[in-house]
Amino acid sequence: MTETIVITGASDGIGAAAARQLADAGHRLVLVGRSPDKTRAVAEEVGAEHHIADFTRLDDVRSLAEALRRGCERIDVLAHNAGGVFSGPSATPDGFEKSFQVNHLAPFLLTRRLQDRLLDSRARVVATSSIGARVFSRLDLDDVQTWERFTANRAYGNAKLANILFVRELHARFHAEGLSAVAFHPGFVATNFASDTSSWFRLAYHSALRRMFTTPEEGGTRLAHLITGTPGRTWQSGQYCGSDLKIARTAAAGHDPEVARRHWELSEQLLAG
Repeated sequence: MTETIVITGASDGIGAAAARQLADAGHRLVLVGRSPDKTRAVAEEVGAEHHIADFTRLDDVRSLAEALRRGCERIDVLAHNAGGVFSGPSATPDGFEKSFQVNHLAPFLLTRRLQDRLLDSRARVVATSSIGARVFSRLDLDDVQTWERFTANRAYGNAKLANILFVRELHARFHAEGLSAVAFHPGFVATNFASDTSSWFRLAYHSALRRMFTTPEEGGTRLAHLITGTPGRTWQSGQYCGSDLKIARTAAAGHDPEVARRHWELSEQLLAG
């Protein structure tokens, strides 16, 4: 069956690589990126549709959701791959901390705006998280955006933990209605990641050290594997996978269903405010 697959963060890196690998599978690919030129180029290369959205602007996310609703009768896979690590703390035009909004709040909003379409399609949601959630996160639900005691690494770790919590709560709330969700660590991939930060990530990703990393194609293969996989067989809904695509440990908070529930509710409250 031809499936409709939406991939965000698809103008570069593993998102673009996954799109190239899926191009000949007969699916309908819908690519989302921030850069008009780069997103258009990848879309034309693989014969996909594309949309432009800047996740630092939630109005872009709302417009994207409406465009997808108009253009897609069904959405079989929503792959949340946009994200990054940023200096800060820095406020977006919406007033949220940038790392939190780009990595978590924007995909949270997009999913919620598409929720009925996803449920009708019995969709799979795939979230690109990171081992950084286990290494760097120090989650404080009273400061869920990491305004206080900010470092780029801690904010990134908390945001990637948010991806895992979101997947767990999506599963808890909607798996019985047919929705499946998984988060994963794509590996340390040699991309343009961390170009907008003073974190040591920038040194690692933009120096000779990147020769030790995996390629975007390898990371894209992992993303494509989850996109095309079957929940319950290829991967388990509600879980976080390491770069070997097996269920992995993350920060302790990422395994706490009460934290996942409260994090979801806080996210909804922020968007409602």
